[in-house]
This record gives sequence, C-alpha cells and structure tokens, in this order.
Amino acid sequence: MLAETLAPDPLASGAKWKPSGKNIKNPRIHQKQRSGKYQRQASSQKSCLLGLELKPELVWEDWDLGGEFTETLVLKNIHSKLQKLHVRPPLSKFFTLIPQIIVLSPGTSFSMPIIFRPLQRCEYEDSIEFQSKNGSFQVCLRATIPCHALEVPDSVLLPLCAVQNSSHSTFLLKNVSKLQTSFQWECAAPFQLSPEQGLLKPGQECHITVLFQPQEALVYQKQANCKFGEEGDKAESCCTVLLQGIAKYPYLQLRNSGTKDEKEQCGKELHFGSVAVGHSLQKHFYIFNPSPVTASFSLSQMSSGAPLLESEFSCDVPRGKVEPGGSLRATVTYTPAVVDSVSVEYLSLKCSGALSETLIKLTGHCVGPKVSLSSSVVDFDCVEEGGAVVQTVELVNSSPVEAHYQWDLDCSGNSVFSIQPASGTVSPHSHTTLKAVYRPTQPIAHHRRVACLILYRDPIFLDLIGTCRSELQQPAILKPEHLFLYKLRWYRTQDLPDTPSDMQEDHNSHKRPDTAGVVCRNPMEEYYQSCLGCMDPFSSSCSLSSLHVSVMPSELLFNHKMYSILSTSSTSSQPVSITNHTREKLSLVWTAAQDCPFTVSPPLCELAPLKSTSFRVTYDPKQLNTLHGAQLECFAFYRDNQDLEDRVLFPPWCVTVRVIGHSFQPGKEHFIPSCSLTPSRVVFPPLSVLSHQTVLLQNCGDLPLTFCLDHSLNPTLAESMFVVPSCGLIQPGSHQILMLRTTPTEDSPKQGFSLHLRLNAAKHTKELTVVSVVEQMCMSLEGDNSLYFQPTAVGSRTQRSHHIRNLSHLPLRFQWSIPEPEQELISVEPDAGELHPNESSVQIWSFCPLVEEMYTLKPTLTFWPIQTPGCNKSHLTLNVVGMGASGSIEAEKAVLDVGETLVGSYRPIQVTLVNNSPCSVSFCLSVQQILLDEELTYDPESEPNALRLDCDRGTIASHATMLLRSTVRPHRRTQYLWTISYQMLNASGFLSSPPQTMCEVRAKGVLPTLQVIDVWGGGSVSSLSKVHLWKLFSLDRLNEHLLSNPSPAELTYRTPTRHSLSSSPSIFTKVLLDFNFSAAPLNSEPSTFVLMFHNPGSIYVDWAFLFPEDQQIELEYWAETGEFSSTELHRMKVQDNHLFSISPRSGTLLPGQQRAVHFTYSHDFTGTDRFPVVFKLSHGREILLNFQGATVERDRPYLHFASKRHVFTSVTIRNCSPPRQMYELNNGGEVPVRYEVDMAVLSQLQVDNFNHPLLYCLNPEGVVLPGKTAMLEWIFSPLEAKVYHMDILIHVQDGDSTLVRFEGCGLNSPSLGSTTPFGCSDTKAYEPCAQRLPFPGQVLFLSEDSVCLGNIPVCSRSSRILFLTNVSHTDTVHYTWEQQNNQQVVQIRPDRGSLCPGERALCVLTFTSTDYPTDYQLDIICQVIQEAALTRYHDALQRWEEEKARQLDEFTITDKDLAQSPEVLIDKEPVAAPVRKGPPLRKYKTLPPICANANCEAVGTICIKLTKAERRAQRETAKAWRCPEAPKPALLHLWVTAQSHMLMEYPPHFPKQSNRCPRSVKAQQPDLQYSSTSLLEGLPPTTHGPDRDITMHVLTSLLSGILDDPAFTQSLITLASKPITYQLQKTSPSSLPSSLPPPPCPTPSNPTHQHQVLLSGTVGQKEQHNTVDSEGTAGCWGNRCPTQNTPHTEHAPADISEDVLLNTLQNLMIEAVRGELVLTAHPRTVILPPFSTRSRRTSKAMAEEEKVDLRN
Repeated sequence: MLAETLAPDPLASGAKWKPSGKNIKNPRIHQKQRSGKYQRQASSQKSCLLGLELKPELVWEDWDLGGEFTETLVLKNIHSKLQKLHVRPPLSKFFTLIPQIIVLSPGTSFSMPIIFRPLQRCEYEDSIEFQSKNGSFQVCLRATIPCHALEVPDSVLLPLCAVQNSSHSTFLLKNVSKLQTSFQWECAAPFQLSPEQGLLKPGQECHITVLFQPQEALVYQKQANCKFGEEGDKAESCCTVLLQGIAKYPYLQLRNSGTKDEKEQCGKELHFGSVAVGHSLQKHFYIFNPSPVTASFSLSQMSSGAPLLESEFSCDVPRGKVEPGGSLRATVTYTPAVVDSVSVEYLSLKCSGALSETLIKLTGHCVGPKVSLSSSVVDFDCVEEGGAVVQTVELVNSSPVEAHYQWDLDCSGNSVFSIQPASGTVSPHSHTTLKAVYRPTQPIAHHRRVACLILYRDPIFLDLIGTCRSELQQPAILKPEHLFLYKLRWYRTQDLPDTPSDMQEDHNSHKRPDTAGVVCRNPMEEYYQSCLGCMDPFSSSCSLSSLHVSVMPSELLFNHKMYSILSTSSTSSQPVSITNHTREKLSLVWTAAQDCPFTVSPPLCELAPLKSTSFRVTYDPKQLNTLHGAQLECFAFYRDNQDLEDRVLFPPWCVTVRVIGHSFQPGKEHFIPSCSLTPSRVVFPPLSVLSHQTVLLQNCGDLPLTFCLDHSLNPTLAESMFVVPSCGLIQPGSHQILMLRTTPTEDSPKQGFSLHLRLNAAKHTKELTVVSVVEQMCMSLEGDNSLYFQPTAVGSRTQRSHHIRNLSHLPLRFQWSIPEPEQELISVEPDAGELHPNESSVQIWSFCPLVEEMYTLKPTLTFWPIQTPGCNKSHLTLNVVGMGASGSIEAEKAVLDVGETLVGSYRPIQVTLVNNSPCSVSFCLSVQQILLDEELTYDPESEPNALRLDCDRGTIASHATMLLRSTVRPHRRTQYLWTISYQMLNASGFLSSPPQTMCEVRAKGVLPTLQVIDVWGGGSVSSLSKVHLWKLFSLDRLNEHLLSNPSPAELTYRTPTRHSLSSSPSIFTKVLLDFNFSAAPLNSEPSTFVLMFHNPGSIYVDWAFLFPEDQQIELEYWAETGEFSSTELHRMKVQDNHLFSISPRSGTLLPGQQRAVHFTYSHDFTGTDRFPVVFKLSHGREILLNFQGATVERDRPYLHFASKRHVFTSVTIRNCSPPRQMYELNNGGEVPVRYEVDMAVLSQLQVDNFNHPLLYCLNPEGVVLPGKTAMLEWIFSPLEAKVYHMDILIHVQDGDSTLVRFEGCGLNSPSLGSTTPFGCSDTKAYEPCAQRLPFPGQVLFLSEDSVCLGNIPVCSRSSRILFLTNVSHTDTVHYTWEQQNNQQVVQIRPDRGSLCPGERALCVLTFTSTDYPTDYQLDIICQVIQEAALTRYHDALQRWEEEKARQLDEFTITDKDLAQSPEVLIDKEPVAAPVRKGPPLRKYKTLPPICANANCEAVGTICIKLTKAERRAQRETAKAWRCPEAPKPALLHLWVTAQSHMLMEYPPHFPKQSNRCPRSVKAQQPDLQYSSTSLLEGLPPTTHGPDRDITMHVLTSLLSGILDDPAFTQSLITLASKPITYQLQKTSPSSLPSSLPPPPCPTPSNPTHQHQVLLSGTVGQKEQHNTVDSEGTAGCWGNRCPTQNTPHTEHAPADISEDVLLNTLQNLMIEAVRGELVLTAHPRTVILPPFSTRSRRTSKAMAEEEKVDLRN
C-alpha cells in the first residue's frame, strides 16, 4: 500500500490540498496523489497502439520554476506497412513541440522532443494526439511535484498468541518520496508499535515491530494510524495498517513419563514410595501443551506456614515455556530427612492466561534402618580365671537402608567383655557376624547389659553373662533364667503392671534362655539411665527405689580447661563416688586393664547398705602428645548372692565411668580434627514431650579424635538439652553415635540453636543446629469455615466436597462430631482419619433435608497429634447452611410423536426433561406400553417393551434440562403408545413419591409393503382381459400376503443374501403363489405381463426377485460333486434359455411411488415350464412364486384354464329366476377349438336333486377362435341352503379333456339393502380401479379400467362417462371400440376417433340389461393405432403394390452372370422354420447344449444341423420382398360388470335403489343418433391442467348422483302423470325401439329346446309369456312381471326430460373437457316477463286439474 501527500499550492491562498482538487487558474492542470515509484513503472512500460510502439505517457518529476525540461517520445513502427501520422500539439502553453507530419517506414523509429516550461509549483497534465488513417490515439503528458509518500502493507497478521502473553511481528515502512518524512504511529491496545515515531530520508526503510499483548481470548482487529509529513510541522497526511491477531487460552496437561501414549494424562499425583533416609529419588513427569499457542508456566510449592525443615522435594523446572504440541520434562527429587515420616507437598502449575490451576501432589515415605540381634543374651557360662571365651552373635539389617551401629562398650581391655567390630555399618538386607569375648580378671559372676546404638533408631540391648571361677573361689554360676527371674522381681517391686502379654512373654523367655529380656520401657530411656549412672533428672517416673547402684560423676575429663557441669581438672586424678541403694552389703570390683593410662584405686571395696564410697581415678599417660579415652567399669554384687526367701540368684550390677584426656605438652599443637556430623541440623517433634534424636559424628581423619560438649557458650542448654555421651574418643575412620534428648518448649528459638563440640581439647569446635520448639496444631477449613449447599429436594441428598488441610508439622488425627439431632440432616465421609503434615483431604458432605426450610448446622472438627492421643485436642467449627425445597420435573413436550419406524430396526430418540424447581431432582423412570390396535390381541406382561431408556435413573440440576436418550424398536406393525412416568428418589435411593406422568411417546411400527394396483398384458396375452390376467398371477393373494406381517422364518435373511450351496436353495417361507403365464403357440410372441407395483406405506421398500442362482453361493469347478437331477436339469434349461425374465429384477420404491415390472415368458419349447422365484422385500415378506407357462404346438387344439375351480354367485333357494352366470374359456393354441360340456354329469346331477335342474349350461357346445375367449353360460338354481360341489368334464375335440370343479352356495334369503345380497364369486375379485399412471409404451390412457354398475333391474339402462387421453406429446392416435359381441348390451359412443397429442376425448357408455337376470362380466376392447405407424404402413403398401404392378407388366431376362437376382414379391410371410437358439456361455460345460429346435424335445440330445434346402429356402426368404403387414393395434381393456335382478325381486332387496325400476322398456338400436365420427370432431383444442380434471370429476359425480337420486326419479314419475302439453313428432318406424331378444330359458321337461321370453316396450304390444312344464316343477322360470301397455304419448314427457337432462349433462362434460366450463363464473341474471292475468289463470287451472287428478 502506498500513502502519499502533496505540498500545499502556494498560489491557492493556503487552501488545503484535496486528492481530486484542480488548479483554479488553469482547469487543465490536475493535482493527483501519485507515487514516484509507480510513475516510473508506468512511464517505463511501453504499449502498442495502431501498430506503433511507444510510451503511453511522459512524466516530468525533477523540475524547478523558470527552467526548461525536455523529455523525448520515441515512436517505433512495428507494422508491416508505412505509417503516416498527423500530430496535434498540446493544448496548454506549458508543453511545446514542433507540429509536423511523421512518416514511419516498417521497423523505423522517430524521436519527438517535448519541452516543459513550468510557471507554478503545481501538477500539470496535457496530451498529444496522433491521427492516422486507421484511427487516433493520445499520449498523456504529466508533470508532478514532490510529495511525502510512505509505503506500508495493508494489513499485518500477528502470530497466534496466548492470553496474558505476547507475540510480535515486523513490517517494513519505506519512504518512497524524495522528501525527508517524519512519521508518528497511533494504535490502541492490545497492540503496540515500536518505534512509535521517527524521521525517514528519501528512499530509507524502517522496520516497525508490532507487539501483541492480549488479555482475553478474542479475535482482535485494530487500525494503526500513521501520520507523516514535514518534520516539525503538523502532519496532515495519514496512512493506516490493519493489525490482526487471535488470542486463545493456553492449556497444559500433565502426563506420566512411563507411558508411550502421550494422550494419557497422569493422575496429578507423584508418589515416590519408600525412600531411605539420607538418599534421594527422582521422578519425572511431562508438561504437555495441547493448545495452539505457546504457554508460559511456573511450578511453585504451596505455602505451608513456617517450615521447621527445608522442603524435602525439589523441582528442576521452576518456570518455562512450552510450544504448541510440545512437551517439557520436569524432574522432582525427594530427599527425606526424618525417619518414619510421610512427606506431602503440593506443586502448583500456573499457566499465564489459563482459566484454571493444576495441583500436583507429591508424596513420599522416609524409611530408616531396621536392625535386630540374632540373640538378646550371650551366655559365656563358666570360665576359669585368666581364661577367655568367644561367642558369636549376628546383627541383622532387614531394611533397604544402610545401618550405622556402635556398641557402647570399651573393647580396648577396660571391660571383661568385648565385641568386635565395635562399630561399623550393615548393608541393606544383610547381616554382620560379631565376636563377643569374655576375659574375666576376678572370680566372680559378670553381667552387663550393653547397648548397640543405631543411627536414626532406638538402641538395642545385648545381655552378656559369664561366671569366673578359681581354685579358691567357686561362685554360683549365673544362668539366663536367673537373669529372667531377677528382672521379673524387679519389675514387680517397681509396681509395673504385669499384663498377660508380659507374663506370656516372660514365660516364653524363661523357656528360651537365649532371649531372656522383657521389653518393659523405652530403650532410649534405659540407655540414658545407664549412661548417667544415677537418677535421671528428666525422667519423672524414675526414683531411687528403681536404682541399685549409682556412680557420680559418669564422665571425667583430664587436662580440659572449660566450664562444664562435669568434673574437670588439670590434675592427674579425680574422685568418683558410688552409692549403694540396696539394703544389702555390696562388693565392688573394678576391672583393671593392662597398659591403660587410667587406673582406679582401690580396685576392690565393700560397701554397706545405703552408703557411698569414693574412688580415685588416676590419669597417667605413658605416651606424650596424644589423646586417651576409656570406659571404666565396676561390678557390684551381693556378698551373699542368694535370696533366702525367693532363692533368686541376683546378677551383678555394672556402672561405668567415661574418661578422656590428652598428654599434649603446653605449647604443643593439638591434632587438627577432621570430622563430620550427620545430620548437621536436628529437628525435634514440635510437641512438649520428651523426645530423642541421633547424630553420627564421623572421624574422617587418620588421627584419633576426642570430643566433649561445650556449654560455655550457652549455659542454659544444660537444663534443656542432654547429649550422651557428651565426651569420648573416636579412633581414626571410626564414628560415634550421639543421643540427643530434650523436651521442646514454646520459648525456644524457632530458627534453632547451636550445640558446640570441643574437639581434641583445643579450640576446634563442631556446631550442631538443634530445633526444639513447640508448635501449635493448625488445621484449615475451606471456604472460611463455611459450607453452603444448594437448595435440595426434601428427602433427597445433595453432596459437596470440602477440603481440610493440616498446616502443622505433626501428623494429626481428626474426628468430626455432629450433634445427634443433626445427624439425620448432614453426614460426612470420611468422618475420621489421619493427615500428614501439609496434607489436604477431601471431605464429602451430604445434606438431606426433611422439611422445606432453611438449615444452619454447626458440626465440630476435633484433631490432635498422633504421638499424644487423648490430650492436646483442638476444635474447629464448620458452619453448614442448606435449604430444603420441593422439586418436580416435566418433559418439554407432553406428547412426542416419533412417527413411523421399521419393525425390528432401532431408532434413537431424545426426550428433553426440564427441571423448573429451585433444587436438583433425583428420579427413577418407568415406561408403560400400550398397543392401540384394537384388533390385535396380546399379553401385556409377556409383550416386550419396544421403548428402552438408556438410563432410568438420574439427577437433574435446578433450572436445567437433560436429554433422555432412548431407543425405539417396534416388534409389531401397530401403533405404540408409551407413557413415561417418574418417581422421586430419597437419600437412600429408594422411591419416595407415587408415579407421576411426565410425557407420552407415540410411534408406529411399519413394515415395507408393496401392492399391485394394475396389470397389463402384451404379446400373446394382449387379448386377455385384466380380470383374467389378475387371476393368472393370483394378484389378490399376492397383495394379501404383501400387506401382511412376515413370519420370523422369513426374516432369517433380512436382505437378499447368497446363503445356499445347493442349486435349489432352501426356502424360508410357507407362502407359495402361482404366476401363470397362460399358453401360446410355439414361436409366438412372448407372453408379457406388466405389473404396476405401488408402495402404499410410508417407508421405502427394497424389493428383489431372486432366481435360484441369485441365492446360490458360487463354487469352484473342483468343488462341484454329483450329478444333476431332472428338476435341476429342467431349471438349468429354463435359466440358460431365459424362458422367464423379469425387468427390472430389483429396485427401490419410495413412499407413494409406483414402478412397472415386466414379466416375460418366451414360447421357445413346447410343453409346460416351471421355475421357482423368490420375491423378497428387505426387512419384510418373502414369497415363493411358481412361474409356469405352457407352449402349445401350432396344430394342437388347446384350451387354457386360468383355474380349474370356479365359484358361482350365491343364489337364494326360492328364486324363480336364478341369474345367468359366466365362465371363461381361453384358446391358447393357434387353431380353433371345439368344446363340449359333458351333459351326462348335468343330467345325473338333476336326477340326484329330485329332477330339479341344479346346474344348467345354456351353450354346452361351441367353438373358441385362436387367441380368443368364449363364455360358458350357466344357470345355478340351488334347492337347499348349502354349498354344492360339482365336477364337470369339458371335452375338447382332438384334444385333452379337463375336469373343472364348480362350487355354488344356496342362501335362505339375502340381506336387505346389501350391495352384494347374493354373495360374491371368484370372478369379482378384481376391484374396479382408476388407472392413474400409464404403463411404459402406453399412448392412450383410459380414465377407468373397469365399470361396476352393481345391482340393476332387468331391462334397465345405465350410463357412464369415460375419458380417453393421449398421453403422448408427439403422436396422433386412432382408437376403435370393438362392440360386435356385446352390442345388444353395451354401446360406447363415439365408437371410433382420433386424438391429437395431449388431447382428451369423452366417451359415453350405455348399458342396457336384458330381460333375464344375468351376472354380466364383459371385456370391451379398444384398439389403438398410432397415426405415424399407420402412415408408414400405407406408404410401404403403396410402394409394394406399385412394384407388384410393375412386375406384372415387365419381364426379366435372367443371366447366370448377374451378381444379383431380382427380389420376389410375397403376399404373405411364410411360416419360418424353427431356428436353433443356442444357450449362452456357462461356467459349467458338463451338459450338452439345450437347443430351441422343436425336434430337440429331450434334454441333452444333439440338435441336427439344417439341410441345404432349408438353408437355401431361408436365403430366398431373406431376399423376398414381402407384403407389408398392417401395424398391430395396442389393446385397451374395459371391464364392465353388473348383476341384474327381476323387477319383482329388485325393490324388496334394494329399497334405496328402487328408482332404477324402468317404467317402459326401450330397446336400443345400433345406429340411432351417433355417427361414426367423433363427438368432439371439429372442436377447438382442449385445455389442460387441474381445472379440467376437477371439473370432469365434479360433473361425473353430479351425473351419477342425479341419475341415482330417488327424488329425481319420483319427479319424472310425477311429470309422466301430468297432462300432455304438446305432442311428439311422428317418428319413422325405423327409429322406433325394437324389442331385445331375450336369453334362452330352459325347461326341465325339454332341456334341448329354448323358449324365448320377450318383454317388449313398443307401442301397442301387450304380451305375456308363461312357460310351464308338464310336471310343474320349473314353471316359475317363465313367470314375468306384467307390464301395462301405455300409449307412447303418455310417457313422452318423462322420456324426453330424461334424454334432455342426460344430453345436457353430457354437453357440460364435453365443455369441461374442452376447458370451456368454469364453475366459479358469476351467475347471469335472467329478467322474467311480467306476471300477467293470463298466467295467473293458467296457474289456477293447472292447480285445479291437479286436485282432480289427486281425487281420481
């Protein structure tokens, strides 16, 4: 984008520059905002105009006032011809050139200088025009002034950025002008531009940085405005840049390090397990960024109050950034310091801009060493004086931690016992074998309880016992059991409780002497008491009675100058006092060691009871400048070492004195210590109880090391802190375990204090930090100690989570206390537990209101330290607020109509549940099913529920909705109604309310259905009526089965599937129907049936006709085994030769859609062919169709019976005139067939029925023409009310006889007013229907296929209107009605005509019943021929006749050399010889070909080739010119049915139709008033559209209703009785109606003779025929209703009115067809003549005449 500005015009009086402003003085000079860069590009580009190459414009840029500036315009002729140009100079005076005529040869150039002389500082614009014979063009001349111009992009898209983060991008700002330009940016947040302002030299570029800092996740678009111009001046020009940025919320996930699936998120907890104290363990996790933006994060620990110890967890990634889709590995290190403690920390993952914060819980357990001894007692037994005994004991470490141990025993010879090694380490899960040595120096019994100090653990004790004997002294031998009995007695004297467990343990110890020792007190306390050698000042339970012997002091320091509570002196000897606390006299024996610098004097002493004695310890080093240390031991024992009362042998007691000293001379430098303390900082539990800790002092140097506790810096430590041993000697590489003991106080410094250890009796010290402060227990409750519940339904339960956290550094135990009245309302889980320091626990609170009210409850949280149960308890109160409310739910729609669903299929539905109450509702749903089909019987309990809920229980939040997902699977074809009810659930999950209806769901189970609505025959069966075709294909039964429910077996394969390995697949249906293709001669046209299938349902239907090959699984050739049966061979013959074919074989019909399916049978082989076909509806019925067709030899007479069973119409037993009934005979051959009914069977039937003619045939003999149908006329007259079965044999001359069973039913009396009072026969199965859709190829469309007149009286006349429509858009058709056979009964006018494309014709059908009751079944054929085919036929016939005439007049000289022979004219096509038709290529070639030759009748025979004569005849026939044959007309069938009744029987049986009774019988004459031409001939073209159809149907119904209206008929009768107002014109005799020939009426006496019963309506005729047989049994047949002979003139008004009305209605129908009748037209007003006196008199006279007539 380019932004420019122009300097203001100095001559324009300071007016501002405008982009399209013009110079005021010279209107031809323009000032425009242009870029020099683009100007140069435009001026440098050349264009071609009229064959000349030149620049389209010249631009002057650098110019000043008062000068001349020249630019050159170069013209180059690139045309192939000479160019001559006339130049028009510029119009202004500022641009000048020399006018001239330019002549350019091809390829030459011409330079034209143009001078520019400016007078003002503004823009100039002009042009030069060049003219040639081909046209003219202009070159623009432009002079511009320099202006400020900046080049910036239109928009800048910033990278995707996270909220509260930033991203940046840069773009280039360029000064494209020749002026120095300053700029300044203005932009709104969240965008920032840098630099915001600056100065650009001409052509200089500057990179502008855009910083994007969004605060919300939005799409940002802001305009950045840049003002630029002269430096220091107010910039008036501005350019804009669109800044675009998208901000998104960042999101981080935590993932485990061990999983490979990065999509798996870790559980937000990192558990380190058990880690050894002093060791470290690292674990990793990944921070994954699934968001599309870079995420910045920080990892920090949650604050946990004032820490006493540093955090034991550390993370190496405190903060960082994660790219989109990337991950970052974070390592957490756990270094525990406190044994048997559980450390809990929380890492907070905070992502800048994220909506939530993630907490990571870090947990770890610190474990210490676990050391035990293989034996608690080592018994050295008895040893001679001066001897030594060695025993072994194992020190076992069963923990994963290395154990540091040290025996509190001087093993350098100052004790009679020694253990080697005295100190060391035990590896994890291992043991160390120790050697215990006993070297007695005095013949006494020795016992010493030695403590083994373990770092981080309490000490363990080992009892060492042994007895030394000499020749002079034989003391009692000390045994482990003596030690046990002594301890037991001592515990009793201390009033210690002897628990059963203690006694049991003592008993077991007594049995096992090696484990003599009972744990009765704290080992640490026991060790401290043994080290002190006197009463423990810190122990409140210790008293003088618990001590036997004590020593003071227990530690001596020699040559150590410092303030100490211990006895220190620079002298070489110090006193030690021993006190006897027993009531017996004691002997004291000090153990003396050789070469020891420390000696005690006296070594032996007797001590009276409760007395004290002093000893002198002397330090006499043998070596100077060294360090010494020792542990002196003294054994005290009874002189009489046996209790007289209890006979208990008391072991000796041992007291020790720890001494250290140095022999460094004054001024001699002491050893420089090298040691370490582990740990360097000791933290005591923050409880005001006596606590202990251990510290390891390791001598890391090569020289011995002495230490002593220095209290000079803090004298108060002696009262609060005690360390044992407080002094000692550590050998090089060895260590000393120090035991610290104190009781924390509240006033102790929280940061801790330092203990100083003086090393090597010099100024060297080692500091140990000790934290010993009492901390108050602290527990925090979430939400400021308040918990609020949302409104809860009464009886229901609401749960909420609530966090409690231990903020102290002690593990706490907590317990919730809820008052008893409130326990029914609230509860908490867990209600008790333990919390480690800094650990948080989630409490689940439940609220269950009982009534609708507001609750305020106050449960109490009690917590205390785990170490001190039962004391120091603290309490916190939680404020719980909740409200009880009433809840209910409802459905969004009270009635949900699912619609129609396929039976057996699944259909998901959703019911929207709404909770409008203020509380959540827990509910349980139930469904009740009702089938609305009244005709269906079912068991509601066993009927499966077709509506299944995905979940029947749930909870809906207040003022929320919930989608209840369900599945509908109907099991039947019926209407379903489901009622969904709900019940509320209480807190226990049980139902708490009665069922309440929520909504109703309706659905209808449907099945795919098909229905045959029409049938059409073509080829060999084109002459058959639709009723006959309907019977042949059993379409009534087919429709019945198609509309019924399928059986479970039929649904084995819901869709067409290849499921059988056999060539005869298994059938899963029991429904078997015959599709009879009738019969036809050999090699005749195929029999074609076209069925119109209609989908009457509401779902689509997939249908298929499956041949056996469609259901068979194809196998390889090697898998075929066995031979084919005759049935299989026959099927293969039918299949290979395609005798039966269906097109299409499958398809889909949408609801309401129709489809025509063609069924064809080819007559290629004589005989009867059968072929099974399965008609399958997907998810519906499966019907087995048995295709069968017959092919007859050409010279064989053959009658084809559609059915060998015929049912007559039921007849009443007292009917004197039983109706005449018909039975069809169809000639399926090519020769006439003469038939004869076996009359002997009828005679025998008459004899068996009391000589009554039960069944009589009126035409027992006759001839049926080829391809035609004849009617056998029968009269069935039953005697009884029962069903008759009569088997009649019908003989065919030179053919086969067929036995047909006739069935008839006799009735007592017909039902009154019934439409079919005499029952129904099988001939009435085809219901009348109106064809709504033409068949493929059908040109003429008949409005109705059948006309049913119903029950009519004899000698009556009925009329119907039919329409013929030409559905073709291009062809004109001619139609002709065939009425020769039914002319006496049915007449159709016009009987012939032609229809243009789209035209419609009206035909009037007049039916006149004869005088004898008859069941009429008439097939009226309409022949249709297309005019185009007829024209082609006439043209071809004319050419053929001309050629025939020419050949008659000319003769041809034949020459053998001629290549072609003339064509021979043949009048008629000869019968073609049978042509062989080979089978198609098959997969299996094991069978010989099946040929279509008539000679090859047997399957498998080889067809004989044609002879030469036959082949020659075929060639000659092919060369012959046959006479053209007339086109075969298409046939339309109109089926007319009626049932006539006698006049006497008709009114009683049909009272509502008595108006049809004729007053006079009029006979019809064929040629009356209709001509052979169409009634519509010469009429204008008919209109089309729905208006014409509506009018036609309305008038048709009107005509039918008027003719059947009783009131109208009565008016005609009244009119006939009125006086004659005029006379009819005399008609010619030819126009008078003649009588109809009555049907023959047989008599029983002479069945061979036929009597004519005539009923005439002619003027002057009065005849009544009564025929009575000799026996009088059948005389009632001859009775006829008497008819009065009325003069014709009397009936003339009624007949004329009827004819006039009929003609009027027909004319109206004709006008409706032509579109001339408009029913909605405004009615016309007719002005009547004035009412005169004459008319009044006439009216009175007529009224009087009527009264006279009424009297008469």
